[in-house]
Amino acid sequence: MSKLFEPLSIKDVTLRNRVAVSPMCQYSSDDGLPNDWHFVHLGSRAVGGAGLVVVEATAVSPEGRISPADSGIYTDDHIEPFAKINRFMEEHGAVPGIQLAHAGRKASARRPWDGDDSIPNEEGGWETIAPSAIAFGDNLPKTPREMTIDDIQRVQTNFVDSAKRALAAGFRFLEIHFAHGYLAHEFYSPLSNKRDDAYGGSFENRCRFLIETLSAVREVWPANLPLAARLSVTDWTEGGVTIEESIELTRKLKDAGLDMLDVSHGFVTPGVDNVPWSPGMMLPHADRIRREVDIMTTTSWLITDAKQAEKAITNNQVDMVMLGRELLRDPYWPYHAAKELGDDTANDILPVQYARAVQ
Repeated sequence: MSKLFEPLSIKDVTLRNRVAVSPMCQYSSDDGLPNDWHFVHLGSRAVGGAGLVVVEATAVSPEGRISPADSGIYTDDHIEPFAKINRFMEEHGAVPGIQLAHAGRKASARRPWDGDDSIPNEEGGWETIAPSAIAFGDNLPKTPREMTIDDIQRVQTNFVDSAKRALAAGFRFLEIHFAHGYLAHEFYSPLSNKRDDAYGGSFENRCRFLIETLSAVREVWPANLPLAARLSVTDWTEGGVTIEESIELTRKLKDAGLDMLDVSHGFVTPGVDNVPWSPGMMLPHADRIRREVDIMTTTSWLITDAKQAEKAITNNQVDMVMLGRELLRDPYWPYHAAKELGDDTANDILPVQYARAVQ
């Protein structure tokens, strides 16, 4: 058996293999509710053989949505529609996961195919909030309101309440979105956080929102279930987050109950043109964090090839790989990868309805 298709145990959850579906926004919800599109999109990746399927960035409040069509889990009405999808995914061997998110100053935007720009309040947009009253810029010129301490506590409560709903819906893997220029990353990065109180300025203060939020979620998310975070470990630009800071933050998050770090990067400010785009570009960072912090890691970003993914697992750079666009192109990538690697479990990956016809 190849390393990629060995089971992975995280706390009391065991994945059938090391292939995970990365959370990918579908911009197809109505008031945050999943629908038939999500059932087919997520269910087909479970049928395709992924060990873990993570629902897209799912807002913890209406204001936290990137767009009006974002996924959400901010009311109890969201629980059963997600539970239906989760039951199907588990029936077909995949562990259901969800990513909880708040978009911060990047909220109130149109869907990518509708312009991907700020929606004015008078056209159905809403007031955005952030650590500091600084607009993202570029196609998102809306200036957010600087959060008060009451706002911070309210949003943290939103994360806690959403985690409770995720548990009730049957999710068994929970990831908190601390990356890509959204609210938590806005607190962490000095490029977007200009506060002079306990939540801004020093490294310790900029980390405070992230550590408090994860700690609060850990209190309600069962100790035997995995809790992960996606973190932008570098901003790729002077004055931004560095890998050295992120290693130290990961240590603090681990102490607060983090089980796995999903290593990502950037997107807190526009106009960064020196990102070293290349296959598996975040694997060296994930490897370093895994070794120096002694924590499970995963990453995505231009992981597309079966041998590339196998090498990342075999070399202990990551504990599992997150695939995004490649699983949009091919929902049955796990089956094809197992065949390419000569894994003797390949024929067990497909459901019996398909396997009898293609083996």
